[in-house]
Formats: sequence, C-alpha cells, structure tokens
Amino acid sequence: MAKLFLLRHLKSQWNDENRFAGWTDGPLEKGSEQAARKISEEIFKFKIDKVYTSPLFRNMATVAEVFDPLPEKYPFFIHLDGGKMKEWGNYVDITDNDVPAYVSENLNERYYGKELQGLNKDEIIKKYGEEKVHLWRRGYKAAPPGGESLKDVCKRSTPFFKKYAEKDLKEGKNVLVVASHNSLRAIVKYIENIPDDKIIDLELPFGSLIKYEFDGNKYIKL
Repeated sequence: MAKLFLLRHLKSQWNDENRFAGWTDGPLEKGSEQAARKISEEIFKFKIDKVYTSPLFRNMATVAEVFDPLPEKYPFFIHLDGGKMKEWGNYVDITDNDVPAYVSENLNERYYGKELQGLNKDEIIKKYGEEKVHLWRRGYKAAPPGGESLKDVCKRSTPFFKKYAEKDLKEGKNVLVVASHNSLRAIVKYIENIPDDKIIDLELPFGSLIKYEFDGNKYIKL
C-alpha cells in the first residue's frame, strides 16, 4: 500500500522566541540537524516519490534538512501557484537523483493577522485572555483579528491535498507532506474525519511525523 508521511517543520527561530510566525519567513533554530537526521532515517526506510510543501522558508528548509543525510537524493523544488515558475517547472527533466518537491501557498500556516503576527504569544494572552487566544490558535471557526480560522485553512489545504497528494497515493506513490501546524491539522482532520468541536485537542509538536498507509479508499494510521 502507498505510504503517506505528514511532517511538521522543525522549530524555527521565531518559534523558539514564542512569537506568532504565521506567514512570515524566518530561519530554523540552530542545531536542527540532529533532529532532521532522526526524521530522515524514519522516512527514508521507504522510497519517497513526491514531496509537497509550502514556500515558507521553515518548511522548505525542513525538506532540505531531512534530505541532507541522503548521499544521492535531492529535493527539486517546483512551484505550483502559477507564473513563470510553474510554467518552467512543467518542462524540467528530473533525474533519478531528484525527488520532485511541489511548493504551494495552500500549505502555509494560518495567517494570524497584523495584530498578532510577529508578536510574543504571552503578551497577546495578557491582552486578550488565554481562552480567546487558545480558540484563535486551535479552534475551528474562531479567527484572530484580520486573520484566518482553521476553517479557512481547511478550505485551501484540504482541496489541495486531495487534488495532488491523494491522487498520487491512489496511483501507489509514497508521499511526504512537510508543512506548518494548522495546514497539517487541517489535513489530519480530513484524513481522520475529526469533528469540528474535537479538532481543538489536536496538537502536533515541532518535527512530529505522522504515518499512514492508503489502500485506495481509506487511511490506516501506523
């Protein structure tokens, strides 16, 4: 059966500083290589046919870090969101050493809005209250001021996953998805059919790896 791997990116510098990263770009925290190597050993027990990720640097850097221990395999990033990059990517001759890594903003983290993005989470909790901030971060319908709810993230991440990754799985390909917390929560919600009022309980730590087998109709968690 086809294998699906869902990987949350490694911890970034802003994550380490307890800031709302959202759609901002920032580097991974120093010393991420050891964690990446352990993840790589787990994933590459199997042949990976395709990778999907977002253009956020912490996601693409995680893909690169996970591939780094492999002596002759490289992620070849191809952007799917249109423009010249997409047009050019369609005509690239990928070698046996390259694994196509398709990039789309549909797998971005939740947008937290201008009032939260980049700010310290503890300071925001003091301003708005712990319960409200928790709903903004983990609830389904609640959205921070000017930002996205998880429902909004589901509307972009889940159709993308079904159109690309699930299609590949149905063709027997093994797929790795490297993305941010809420885009992955949206995908897990779809795969495991988690009710709207229960998704608030789902937490995926940095660098966490979820594995499934897909038989063409249903997902089996490993």
